[in-house]
Formats: sequence, C-alpha cells, structure tokens
Amino acid sequence: MDAETENPPLSCRDDNKHGFLSAEKALAVDEPQSDPPDSQASVSNGGDSEMEKELVELKIIWNKNKYDLKFPLDSTGTDLKQKIHSLTGLPPAMQKVMFKGLLPEEKTLREIKVTSGAKIMVVGSTINDVLAVNTPKDSTQHEVKSEETKKEPLCRQKQHRKVLDKGKPEDVMPSVKGVQERLPTVPLSGMYNKSGGKVRLTFKLEQDQLWIGTKERTEKLPMGSIKNVVSEPIEGHEDYHMMAFQLGPTEASYYWVYWVPTQYVDAIKDTVLGKWQYF
Repeated sequence: MDAETENPPLSCRDDNKHGFLSAEKALAVDEPQSDPPDSQASVSNGGDSEMEKELVELKIIWNKNKYDLKFPLDSTGTDLKQKIHSLTGLPPAMQKVMFKGLLPEEKTLREIKVTSGAKIMVVGSTINDVLAVNTPKDSTQHEVKSEETKKEPLCRQKQHRKVLDKGKPEDVMPSVKGVQERLPTVPLSGMYNKSGGKVRLTFKLEQDQLWIGTKERTEKLPMGSIKNVVSEPIEGHEDYHMMAFQLGPTEASYYWVYWVPTQYVDAIKDTVLGKWQYF
C-alpha cells in the first residue's frame, strides 16, 4: 500500500511538469504572430512611393464632350495624348491638343505650368468619323464649291468694298503667306469689323469662349454657339483674309472681320468649330 500511495504524487508531478511545458510552448507559438516594428515600416514605405506622384486635375474638352481626369504632373504631352486616346478613341496622330496654344509633346505638364482645374482643348476626328464622309457627300461638296467659284468674290461685293476700300490698317498684325501657325498667346488685333471699326479677337481656350472686342464693348461668345466660320482671301492682298463667324441660323447673322493674317485662318477654324477642316 505504501508503494501504491507514493506513485500518484509522482504522476501528478509529471502531469504538472507537462502542463507547464505546454503553456510555455503556447506562449512561444503566440509571440511570433505580432510583426516586428521594422517589418511593418518596410511594408508601409513600399506603398508611399506611389503616393509621392503629384497629380493634377484636368478637364479634357473634345467634340463638345468633357472628361474629368487626374494625371501625373511630370508626364509629357505625348503621355497625355495616349491617355486622351484611351478616353476618346482619337489616335494621337490625329489630335491637336491645346493649352495656351499648341501643347508641346516633349515637355512635361509641370514645365508648361499646367495647374489643377486647367481645361485642355482637343481638336480632331476619329477614323470612323473620317470614313463616315462618303463619296456622294464629297461630290456634293465639290459641286457646291464649283458653284461658289462662279460667283463674284466676296471682296468685290458692295457691302464689303466699303470697308476694304479704307485700305489695310496701319496697326494690323504681320502676315506670313503660305504658312499655317497656331494661335498666338496674345489677341489678334488691328482688324476691321463690318462698320469699319477696329476689332480684336481673343481666344479663351480655358473658358471655351471667343471674345470679340471693339472700342465700345466686348462680346463673350461660347464657341459651341458659333455655327460656322467662313473666309476668303482679299483680292490683291492674298496674305490677308476676310472672315465671318455665323452666330445664328442664317447668313444674316454673320459677324465679319477684315484683314485676318492668313497664317492664323486654319487655326481659328479648328479652334472655334472643334473639328478638322477638310478644305
């Protein structure tokens, strides 16, 4: 009996010993579950590199559509054209991107001082738009143009002669014949309107407006409200054009401007109408 009574304490001691060991093992297993401070820091630092890219908020305007875009400030004009392609389907080669003039492809948005909220004007037609211009429409347009050539030139008509007979304004901007240039950063000035008064044209690309200024007042016209733009070289001074902005449904609404330098004519049409001109 003495031997039997001694065995249970030995068994209890063994069990307690095993119990302490299992508790220690449990603590040892639980401890590694918390990540070391250094490990957590290395993970967060890896995410911060993406956040360091400075983004700028842009409003892309194309074909009367507007797209809100956040874009890296240190990306180039070429990068922006690729992004515009993904938004609109307009190939980069067919894009004319304007921000205070034609957007340079090789410079970054930071270098040309693009700020948050800036409006980027895009001019161009998609390949589908070009293909939609079928042959019958082309032939009709050629017929209309041939009829127009038979008519008396606009500059010989009485209503225009009274302005053109005043001669070329002394302060008109210089012209460069046979060259197409983008719009200057300053207003086009020194021209005449239909009444023979001085007029200047200011293209507010950020506001999508054309400002027509005279001595008396300045008309601020949304470019989307201008139905058409027509022009014709001035006979005897082909390096200058007479140009009209159609503000209503008929020709009676034409606002005429005389002595527009020829190198800016195409840029004016592209900017106001928001599409490529096929003539």
